[in-house]
Amino acid sequence: MTMARGTSTTAASRGFTLVEVLVALGIMATLAVMGWQGIDGIVRTRDASQARLDQTLRLGAVMAQWEQDLASLQETDAVPAFNYDGKTLRLTRRSGEGVQLVAWSLTGNTTQGNPERRQWMRWAGPSVTGSAALQDSWLRSQLLQSNDPALLRTLDNVSDLQLYCYRGNAWSNCQSTGNVVATASPASGVPVSVRTALPSGLRLVLTLNDGSDGTLTRDVAFGPSPP
Repeated sequence: MTMARGTSTTAASRGFTLVEVLVALGIMATLAVMGWQGIDGIVRTRDASQARLDQTLRLGAVMAQWEQDLASLQETDAVPAFNYDGKTLRLTRRSGEGVQLVAWSLTGNTTQGNPERRQWMRWAGPSVTGSAALQDSWLRSQLLQSNDPALLRTLDNVSDLQLYCYRGNAWSNCQSTGNVVATASPASGVPVSVRTALPSGLRLVLTLNDGSDGTLTRDVAFGPSPP
C-alpha cells in the first residue's frame, strides 16, 4: 500500500515535457501571428477608407468653390473677365460690394512617361471697386510667389488639367480666339472698347495621380446649357 501511494504521487506531480511546451508555444505563436495579420489588415483598410473619404470631401469642397467662382463672373472694362493662358485661369467675380480677381493655376512640371504630382492652386485678390485696383490685382496674379498669403493649395497629386470652352455650338481649347464684342457708349452709341465674349460654358478635365489614376470631368454653363 505504501509503495502504491508513492507511485501515484510521483505520476500526478510530473510536469510537461520540453516537446509539449515547444508544441504549445508554436501553436500560440501561430495564433498570435494570424491574429496580428487580421488586426493589421483591418487597420490598413480603415486608414485607406478614411484617406479616400477625406480626399472625396476635399475634392467636393474644391469643386464647389470652382463652380461658385464661375457662377459669379462679372465683366468689367478694366481687365478681361475670363482669360486662360494654358496654365492659369484668371477671372473676375462679384464679391460683396466690389469685384475680385481670382486665379486658378496648376504648378509643377511633368517629364515624358513619368508625370509628377502637381498642385492646383487658387489665388484670390482683394474685393475692389476701382479699375486701377483691379488692374493691380491682375498684375499681381501674374507675379505670384509661393509665400503669398492669398495663394492656397486646393488639390495635391494632380497630373494633368485641361480646360475647354463652349463657343459656336462646339467645345474647343480655351486658348483659341473667341468672338470679339465692342462695348458702345450709352450716350453716343460709339464703340469705346473691345473685348472677347465669354464662352457659353466651361469644361474642366482633371486627372488625379493619387493611386486611382481617376479623371474628373465637370461642366459649368454660363448661358444656355451646352450639350
